[in-house]
Amino acid sequence: MGKCSVCNAQGVEISGNLGVCLACIRQRPEEALAVVREVRRRSREAFGLEPSPPRDEGGLFCGLCANMCKIGRGKRGFCGLVFNINGRLVRYGGTPDAGVLEWYYDPLPTNCVAWWFCAGCTGAGYPKYAYSSRGPELGYYNLAVFYGACSYDCLYCQNWHYRHNAAKIEPVMSAESLAARADKKVSCVCYFGGDPSPQMPHAIKTSELAMERARKEGRIMRICWETNGYMLKKFAERAAELSLESGGNVKFDLKTSDDCLNKALCGVSNEPTLENFEMIGTRFFEARPELPILTASTLLVPGYVNAEEVGRIAEFIASIDPRIPYTLLAFHPQYVMNDLPTTRRKHAMECLETAREAGLEQVRIGNVHLLS
Repeated sequence: MGKCSVCNAQGVEISGNLGVCLACIRQRPEEALAVVREVRRRSREAFGLEPSPPRDEGGLFCGLCANMCKIGRGKRGFCGLVFNINGRLVRYGGTPDAGVLEWYYDPLPTNCVAWWFCAGCTGAGYPKYAYSSRGPELGYYNLAVFYGACSYDCLYCQNWHYRHNAAKIEPVMSAESLAARADKKVSCVCYFGGDPSPQMPHAIKTSELAMERARKEGRIMRICWETNGYMLKKFAERAAELSLESGGNVKFDLKTSDDCLNKALCGVSNEPTLENFEMIGTRFFEARPELPILTASTLLVPGYVNAEEVGRIAEFIASIDPRIPYTLLAFHPQYVMNDLPTTRRKHAMECLETAREAGLEQVRIGNVHLLS
């Protein structure tokens, strides 16, 4: 039974660890966000990470993601990979020469959120983008790239352990070395984490090298992204171009519609994410609607991401193109907000119906087995 520190409300769908309820986040945002800032400070302090994107007077401007950090002497950026050392900006990750990441081979079909329409798992786009005319590319692999840093700070993060990579700035691997892992048994590369957004130059260079090698050898090499979308516009455009050309897709985690809720749960504004999503949908979706280049997912966090919130997200997606696939994901207690229950089936079904009523043509619940 959680309790809100602002209004003293209690309930099973209030995270006592977060310390605020949804109503206060929406109606009393200044008080609610002040409580959450302290929670976030403590959680990030455990990993030696900055509590918020720095805006230090006289600091050096990073400019690699939408956080636009200004980093003072002796400090590091929000992602943890960029430092101001004696008045000089030093990047220990995110460059073509150094990516902080882990990687592995994931046999197809994978449990990727986009599996239900992607070329590698369904045969869509055969023979240009898929080896199989029907069903998954059995015998082939996805090169799964787990980046060890993030531009968000979700207090319910399902992959929260990436913070260990960011804190230690390891393991490090060059784009050239990573691209070499995309051998003849690899038909797609997927960047996730953490998030690729703080390390886009590394991911883009890896993609270009892997695609070039595959092209010379007459192979398929799809490029896919699972991201919060909090990257510079030029990187979002390049990511979409690579996915469009290769038969891959860009999946955005649209966490919230409400900006205050995004700041409470994820630490930053959602405006750059929504702008990048709209840009890609407007510019690229129509170019290949038979094999969607853009998709979205939302984690149904009990007590916080309800049917009303999902409806607003769905309306936003539908305003761009109602054919964009949308996946609703069940929540599992993790990280700071590990005191919440799993998503209830009734909650998920209400969100599913609301998303359809908003006009979306392709909506599904992605991990039904987690529903309670």
